Amino acid sequence: MGIDRIPAVFERKDARCDIIRGDSELRILFDDGRWLEGPAYSPQGRFLLFSDIPNDRVLRYDEVSGRVDVWSRPAGFENGRSVDPEGRFISCQHGNRRVVRREHDGAIRVLADAYDDHRLNSPNDVVARSDGSVWFTDPSYGILTEYEGHRGTEEIGSRNVYRWAPDAPLTIVCDSLTQPNGLAFSPDESLLYVSDSESRTITVFDVLGDAVSAPRPFAANEAGYDGMRVDAAGRVWISTTEGVEIYHPDGILLGLLRLPETAANLEFGGPQRNLLYITATTRLYVIRLTVEGCPRL
Repeated sequence: MGIDRIPAVFERKDARCDIIRGDSELRILFDDGRWLEGPAYSPQGRFLLFSDIPNDRVLRYDEVSGRVDVWSRPAGFENGRSVDPEGRFISCQHGNRRVVRREHDGAIRVLADAYDDHRLNSPNDVVARSDGSVWFTDPSYGILTEYEGHRGTEEIGSRNVYRWAPDAPLTIVCDSLTQPNGLAFSPDESLLYVSDSESRTITVFDVLGDAVSAPRPFAANEAGYDGMRVDAAGRVWISTTEGVEIYHPDGILLGLLRLPETAANLEFGGPQRNLLYITATTRLYVIRLTVEGCPRL
């Protein structure tokens, strides 16, 4: 690697952002990607998995040794991923048009690959809920070209947000977004946030058991949105073309952590969940903050 640190540039937009502080520098942990995505942290193993989608590989950053190694290749053009309450990785595979879970013994279980006998588009990002359900977005990005998957056709006719549960059929919880992308629950799981990369908006829903309320606008910008996470105070951290934006639960922009390249996704990690990992185009960054990510339920 070349440069291993850059200045951390926080642009504060609201006085309530003053509580959010951190290191004066961002560390560059990896700089040899083509389009990095899908960071998810294992607290048991103290490592981070992330994807280099066009190169069809999953990489593993070891928090203790500082090493980055190839975890799997080929990898089905994996994109977003999450860790469920049992510590299992759940991943969205563009190439295979499915959502999979890696079991503790290493076996791969397919959770969803079709709806009503039609193949999914290209599952993009995923979150696990404390009740064992898995919620994911299914835009068309992975079937548009050969860059992040395989060129294909849409069989369902819409780009949806889905809910999977072990004791129920796959259900659509939202079909009104243009290209649903990142998603996250509030700390108490009463709210679901979903970004729409095409309309450059974030929408929020009340979670009503296995369904959601009518959508409400939460935020919009000109930079576009991608993956997101929520911190322990309920603030929404979301990747954009300019870096990472931070929103108060009331929808007001608090600040921006500016980056020199487009951010795709992010994850809170470390033993105290105060390390912010960011996948941004070719690089994996990390910064230690004074706030913590939403704890696992």
